[in-house]
Amino acid sequence: MKGLFTPPCLLLFLLLLLLPVSSATSFWAKEKPNIVLMMVDDLGIGDLGCYGNNTISTPYIDRLAQMGVRLTQHLAAAPLCTPSRAAFLTGRYPVRSGMVGLGRVGAYIFSASSGGLPSNEVTFAKLAQGQGYNTALIEGVRLTLSSRGATDQKTHGKWHLGLNCERAGDHCHHPANHGFDLFYGTPMTHLRDCIAGHGSVFAQVWPYVRYVVAASFWTAVLCFACLPTPFGGWRVGLGLLLIGAAAAGLYLVFDHLIGALNCVLMRDQQVVEKPYVSEDLTARMTWEAVDFMERNSGKPFLLFLSFLQVHTALFATPTLRESGPHGIYGDAVREVDWAVGFVVDTLERLNLRGNTLVYLTSDQGAHLEEVSDQGEVHHGSNGVYKAGKSTNWEGGIRVPGILSLPGLLPRGRVVDQPTSHMDLLPTLTALMGAPLPHDRQLDGHDLMPLLLGRATRSSHEFLFHYCNAHLNAVRWHPPNSDAAWKAFYFTPVFTPPGGESCTDTLVCLCHAPYVTHHDPPLLYDLSRDPSEATPLTPTTEPRFAVVMAAMAAAVERHLASLEPADNQMALGHVLWKPWLQPSCPARGGSGGGLFCREERHRVQKVTDWSVG
Repeated sequence: MKGLFTPPCLLLFLLLLLLPVSSATSFWAKEKPNIVLMMVDDLGIGDLGCYGNNTISTPYIDRLAQMGVRLTQHLAAAPLCTPSRAAFLTGRYPVRSGMVGLGRVGAYIFSASSGGLPSNEVTFAKLAQGQGYNTALIEGVRLTLSSRGATDQKTHGKWHLGLNCERAGDHCHHPANHGFDLFYGTPMTHLRDCIAGHGSVFAQVWPYVRYVVAASFWTAVLCFACLPTPFGGWRVGLGLLLIGAAAAGLYLVFDHLIGALNCVLMRDQQVVEKPYVSEDLTARMTWEAVDFMERNSGKPFLLFLSFLQVHTALFATPTLRESGPHGIYGDAVREVDWAVGFVVDTLERLNLRGNTLVYLTSDQGAHLEEVSDQGEVHHGSNGVYKAGKSTNWEGGIRVPGILSLPGLLPRGRVVDQPTSHMDLLPTLTALMGAPLPHDRQLDGHDLMPLLLGRATRSSHEFLFHYCNAHLNAVRWHPPNSDAAWKAFYFTPVFTPPGGESCTDTLVCLCHAPYVTHHDPPLLYDLSRDPSEATPLTPTTEPRFAVVMAAMAAAVERHLASLEPADNQMALGHVLWKPWLQPSCPARGGSGGGLFCREERHRVQKVTDWSVG
């Protein structure tokens, strides 16, 4: 008996006790995994071959899916860029951080707005820093690191979560304040205005300006003609004429310069190109990503590669253009696929692939209202799912979700359970060995049990879908049931009627008269009706009352969990503020300029690349 308590036996006994509860965290205790996160803008779930598309070639993304786990019910936490990305980074519904619109505007449209992701929000990059990881500095293409082991976080591409607060250059919302030490990309989003000849997102403003000009002119005429001189008729008329002229002049100047004002490329804290040239931008960002991985191949890194494509205005590198059935949209998707392939091949070349989690998704569904002035379709496909971006129909929030980690995750696994962008934060913290913050409500769950096959059901019993700040729909996946109930409290009014988009307003809006409220709510069972074609009624569904009661109770609990947050999408935070406008660096002792261009000494290396 005494021999059973020798040190080797005790060690073996402890190992046997720990074996059944070993986790991904203990698996990576000796070596932290690298993490590469890739988010495509406005990519539809029906655009990829691994999700059923057979008209756009995406071999490298399809290969990534074969090498890992593919999620079929992966959901964006919001159907618009700004709130969706806030939820992705924080693992929380965007309403908790105030990153939801109160009115018509649901995403930032000016680089000189004062709203943004609050500094007290915790992102997965901040959690990595909180583990004592050192960060990297990039100067040009030189990388300087301290001699101690470090994890470097870097973002490439689109941020869309704010920049300045009170003055240009305070960078209170900059990625650097949210855990990303290095940044190369645009603080805003890609717009039609960023490429000449592609129209403007502000085109709908012009009719209102015309009304102001016309009303000012005719009112001025009446003042000149009818008001006697003692009443100052000529002064009133002249004032109205000046108001109309100022409105027209301001709009015309703004319309002419919006590209230079909004289409800004930054490297870390400095503007390097304004307006940026989009044609080679994906190639430049891919080079930055590859350069970063090469220079950090000896230590763990976290890379968030956030593509500007396939948001309009569409673009693609000339060498990748071809005449396909989807025109330039198909070319843009193919270029993203090429970039994904090059990033993955770089990991393999550096012998990092086996220890790197690669994740690919889209920030929301395809933007179905995007059609060029010439009538060319500039949007993707949401497959069998209804509607698209800006709606909480499945086409607006069901997105690709692919995760590959050859050293841990199985190959070719498909998970048909509700998962969310908000799950990335708890999943990554588990892999990095970082503790979750306990001072706030998190809405995501660790995906590792599902990905590894140790769990067969999602931890999400209820999910809440917001249209701006308004609770729009609720999803319920009951325990011990295959049902996937979804109830809508209101739905957008499609234009033209009978369609699945809102062409009159370019995005579907969240308030009257652009929505229809439902009492009782519209109810669907997505397990039987994934296209949301036929709503259920108390007559056609015996469990209608039970389902609605369960959802009502869940909504009550959810609303009770919300704490007041300063709204970062209030009118005062989304308006253009000239004093917050990012400028090119000063040259020759003068102030910052309106235009600047980044050197292209490295671009040729990108345009000649091919993927093995």
